[in-house]
Amino acid sequence: MEIRSLLSSVLIGAIASARSMTPMATIAAARLLGRRTSGQVFLLDRPVFKYGALAMGAGELYGDKMKSAPDRTVFLGLLARVASAGIAGAALAPPGRERAGAAAAVATAVPLAYGTLALRKQAMARIGQTRSGLLEDALVLAAGIAVVALATRPGSDSQRHGSAGRQMNLRAESGLAGAGRQLSRRHASDRGRAF
Repeated sequence: MEIRSLLSSVLIGAIASARSMTPMATIAAARLLGRRTSGQVFLLDRPVFKYGALAMGAGELYGDKMKSAPDRTVFLGLLARVASAGIAGAALAPPGRERAGAAAAVATAVPLAYGTLALRKQAMARIGQTRSGLLEDALVLAAGIAVVALATRPGSDSQRHGSAGRQMNLRAESGLAGAGRQLSRRHASDRGRAF
């Protein structure tokens, strides 16, 4: 049961092994479309994060085809995978299991980065850097979209805005109820004066 509950986190970690920014970009796109994640990661509600993740995801897809692109297993490449997989893994984990989801995603992304690099190098030897990169992009994007689509749910406005939205709704409701009580009291006291 433990592993199955973290399956989405493990799968998003596998995606991070091939494209470090795709996990965050697909989750950011899902959040922009009003879908909610089971794990609570407040960073995901920040517009800077959402649009930044989309921009970095697109930039990575473009940069990967360049001859000067470093291997995904260099220190900065692995660091990006740790950050992206950790955030995405936490977001897709069951509520209260965010740390376990982050750990599962990172534990999948880092070692698998070496395997996906070996596969990419084999593909580059056969069909070249650009074509192998485009093929890998298509596979990783499709997998990322599928994992995030299956792991997220449509959210209402109050769910999209989290506890802050619920608190604002409660305050508004209690304010309206208080105003209604005051009007009732005034109306009752005005009727009493008329007689």
